[in-house]
Amino acid sequence: MAHRIYLETAKKSVFAVSLDWPGWCRRGRDADDALEQFLEYESRYALIVSADVTNDDVEVVGNVPGTPITDFGAPRALGPWDDHPVARDVRLIHLDVLRECWAYFDTVVDAAPERLTKGPRGGGRDRDQITDHVREAERACASKIGLRIAPRTPWERQRSLLSERLASEYANEKWPADFAIRIIAWHVADHAWEIQDKTP
Repeated sequence: MAHRIYLETAKKSVFAVSLDWPGWCRRGRDADDALEQFLEYESRYALIVSADVTNDDVEVVGNVPGTPITDFGAPRALGPWDDHPVARDVRLIHLDVLRECWAYFDTVVDAAPERLTKGPRGGGRDRDQITDHVREAERACASKIGLRIAPRTPWERQRSLLSERLASEYANEKWPADFAIRIIAWHVADHAWEIQDKTP
């Protein structure tokens, strides 16, 4: 079965984004570089999910214009595949993958030291700063799906509220459920890998 991905193309960068495996998404300087980065992360992504993601052919199903947020470093463009909801059983499978991304992130955080390796000029965030960023980003994403989560809501409760909303049949919000799952899962996986890469 073909593994469907799309390209989100902005002025300075391109994201290759999986439609079938939430969280598998990599950025490159151009389309070829994005696809190369995407495929290089197959083995790392396979450590997150319980299902087998290997040996599928890759099919690029479309290219959508990016935004300034794309160039800033985050995929954010809706495509024509987001115009119609995916089947509920598929959405629930994708939601399970998001939960696996959360579990993987927690495992990475638990194993990481508080202080992470900094860049050549001393820049970069430590473990707890990244963790706080991921939690607050998820709370911000909640508003895109019509869900208000109060500040200082325990993270476990926040994730539960997000899961309930994403499993429901909501409509007329800024982000369709499957798109929201893709964005949140990407952000969680990306920062889990960041923590791993910066662990001394």
